[in-house]
Amino acid sequence: MVKVPLTTDASYIIRQLPAPTAFIDTNYNIVQTSDKWTSIFNENEDYASSKSLFAVFPNLSNKWKLVLNNCFKGNPQPMGIHQTIDSNGKEIWFEWVNTPWYDTHENIIGAIIQLSNITEAVNNELELNKKNLFLQQQAEITKIGRWEFNIADNQLYWCSTTKAIHGVSKDFEPNIESAIFYYKEGHSRNTISMALYEAQNNGKSWSNLKLQIVTANGKTKWVMAGGKPIFNKGVIVGLIGTFQDIHEQVIADIKTIDNEKLLRTLIDNLPVNVYVKDTESKKVLANKAECEYLGVNDPKDILGKTDFELYAYEAAVKSRKEDVMVMKTLQPVIGKETVKKTLDGKETSFLSSKIPLLNSKGIAYGIVGISLDITTLKEKEKELRNIINIASVQNKKLLNFAHIVSHNLRSHSANFSMLLSFLESEKDEDEKKNIVDMLSKASNNLLETLGNLNQVVSINTNTNIAVKKINLYDKVTEACQNLSALISISSCEIENNIPVNFILKSVPAYLDSILTNFISNAVKYRHPDRKSHIILDVEKKGGYSILTIKDNGLGIDLEKYGDKLFGMYKTFHNHKDARGIGLYLTKNQIDAMSGKVEVSSVVEQGTEFKIFFNEKN
Repeated sequence: MVKVPLTTDASYIIRQLPAPTAFIDTNYNIVQTSDKWTSIFNENEDYASSKSLFAVFPNLSNKWKLVLNNCFKGNPQPMGIHQTIDSNGKEIWFEWVNTPWYDTHENIIGAIIQLSNITEAVNNELELNKKNLFLQQQAEITKIGRWEFNIADNQLYWCSTTKAIHGVSKDFEPNIESAIFYYKEGHSRNTISMALYEAQNNGKSWSNLKLQIVTANGKTKWVMAGGKPIFNKGVIVGLIGTFQDIHEQVIADIKTIDNEKLLRTLIDNLPVNVYVKDTESKKVLANKAECEYLGVNDPKDILGKTDFELYAYEAAVKSRKEDVMVMKTLQPVIGKETVKKTLDGKETSFLSSKIPLLNSKGIAYGIVGISLDITTLKEKEKELRNIINIASVQNKKLLNFAHIVSHNLRSHSANFSMLLSFLESEKDEDEKKNIVDMLSKASNNLLETLGNLNQVVSINTNTNIAVKKINLYDKVTEACQNLSALISISSCEIENNIPVNFILKSVPAYLDSILTNFISNAVKYRHPDRKSHIILDVEKKGGYSILTIKDNGLGIDLEKYGDKLFGMYKTFHNHKDARGIGLYLTKNQIDAMSGKVEVSSVVEQGTEFKIFFNEKN
């Protein structure tokens, strides 16, 4: 029972009360307040008296009037919690309590209201609610649940997210045994069982265990489990942990890995070099063909390296310039024929393409390179061109040969026909004998012509000629011995500058014919006003053994006869032994061995022949 007389001394005491306090009469009017109340709600003490509590605090619930009426009847009750704004505009929360106010005659004349500031408690509760709400929302978004296990009472708690992941209802009550049973039998169940054992017995935490569970509806799901022990005074009293649904992520990762394996298998088995470079032209991917070309077994040996570390400098400069152009212009290079040279000197022809790699903003962050090795194709192309050239030459020879056959045999046939006609009509025996002699000579000439033609056919149709290594010095010596009578009669000087151990590749019979024809021609067509001098030299150059036969004879007018020099039955001097068959045969023999002949000559000064013997094939 509180009795407070309304005296000046009492008012002074009320003002000094430590708690915000207000005295109200039975009409709910504020009669007296403490300084604490005044400092909170009104610095000018407007609420000191003569104002209704509900006028001062219009947001108070009308139910509070019932509470105050009961207080006026001697039955005080808590008025509850109220939020208001203090004189500084700050939000504050109070818990209101009341007690009857008695006068000196113990009559209830009103109520005494005291406030307890619970703003901090309310704010803490609000913050806690916010955090709980945030955790709940985060759990729903990330699919991360929580669980707790109390060892003392063997109680396991699952949050709603954890229950949802397991596919159980919200009122499901788990236990540690059933929780383990949800893990898929085998690796997953054994792993979580061992983790729980180590945590309870050795205090070890576990995290990021990627395991599988079988949900309540029988669905297999990937989860991420983590947990740690809780200690109280050094004793393990429980476990807490997280439980995350990562099924979609794992399935996506598995698909990504499968796609990467499929893509890797594809590019590694393509019969082309495939690589990817970054903006600095460093390799970030290389397939099997590219590794084999660069002579490495593991792509790691070339990843991160630039062309300057893998190719010759000039090739690297050219490649880098091309990379920059593709990334700058965003224009791909497609099917460009290039030649690359590695650091060990190996040259390879490629049909290369470079395509810019673009990010989401359309900016190049590298290039994809695709190179097809066409070295073999280029070699085949070269061979094909050679074959076409040979076929063209052979075709010309065939036409020339057909012309020769047609012309020569027709001449012989006409000569025979004419002589036979003369023979039939001739009466004189002596004249008939002369005609028979002419027929005999014509027959011998025909046989000789057929022999020459047969020899030409033999050279051009013999595809299995055997090329051997031959000592050239010995062959020249042998040829000179065979021509010794002609050389001696002509007083010709032969200067053999060929090394005694010089070896070249040739068909032996063809080499004999070539040496005999060129040396005998040099002797036959010597200059009558000076002693004949023939010089033979040899050198190896550009895959050929080059035999030079030089004389100081009559020479040949190449401007006049150059294109007919190696024609059949073509002669360029009025020499009685000139038949025009030797050079033709030797030229065919040289061509048959993939060689060639070059000639230079000055009339009245001499001639020089260079015979190229192919050493490559």
